[in-house]
Amino acid sequence: VQLQASGGGLVQPGGSLRLSCRDSQKIFSNNVVGWYRQAPGKQRELVASIGRGTEPIYADSVKDRFTISRDYAKNTVYLQMNSLRPEDTAVYYCNKYPPYARYWGQGTLVTVSS
Repeated sequence: VQLQASGGGLVQPGGSLRLSCRDSQKIFSNNVVGWYRQAPGKQRELVASIGRGTEPIYADSVKDRFTISRDYAKNTVYLQMNSLRPEDTAVYYCNKYPPYARYWGQGTLVTVSS
């Protein structure tokens, strides 16, 4: 079972995208869920995480630009990305936090370029 992120694409600097991750297998349940990203030549990093009843946590590099949210009824987690920068270019993934290796999907590519 893998989690599939969607919503990536090519966007100009300063633009916005919203990523979605639908959990059809109810893997997330009431666990903490995270969005991760991996830029070319770099290690995968946690971008944001959200748990039930707790404040979301963001990496310093995306704070005040990205917003993670969760729709428990739809078993879906979102990542709203605003004011995108070229350094945000990466493949974005969703997974539990801490992540489980077997749940990594193919991710969704976000390219920020003019």
